[in-house]
Amino acid sequence: MSETDTPASGDTNQTKNGFLALVSRLVFEEQLPVRFMYKTVPEHLNDTGWRLFTGYEDDSFLEDEITNLLPVALEKLYALDDSLEEKLAYNAGTVWERVPGADWERIYDFRIPTRSVDVSITNDPDRFDPKA
Repeated sequence: MSETDTPASGDTNQTKNGFLALVSRLVFEEQLPVRFMYKTVPEHLNDTGWRLFTGYEDDSFLEDEITNLLPVALEKLYALDDSLEEKLAYNAGTVWERVPGADWERIYDFRIPTRSVDVSITNDPDRFDPKA
């Protein structure tokens, strides 16, 4: 690991919650290595926020999260690839990538996808709809 890959103060000291990551089914069905991963804000108490991919997923694959991303315990991932344990200790907002034959490299220019939530806010009691 190079100096630039060494965790800076605050990179790994976030409160740890959850024990599951969402992992591309290609990791298990095709036995492909994890080559790209990012950590988003966890969606529930069991979620770590980590999303792991092989790099062979296309847009249509990624759109069907229910079918193509599997919830996997971190311990199973560590057993699959021991280089993941150190990287999965990082905080939300972290992105890692590795090309075949190379070490993990931290990526800073990838925009982590976020779920969009349609919210309507009003202070006008005449427009307020409690059923919405």
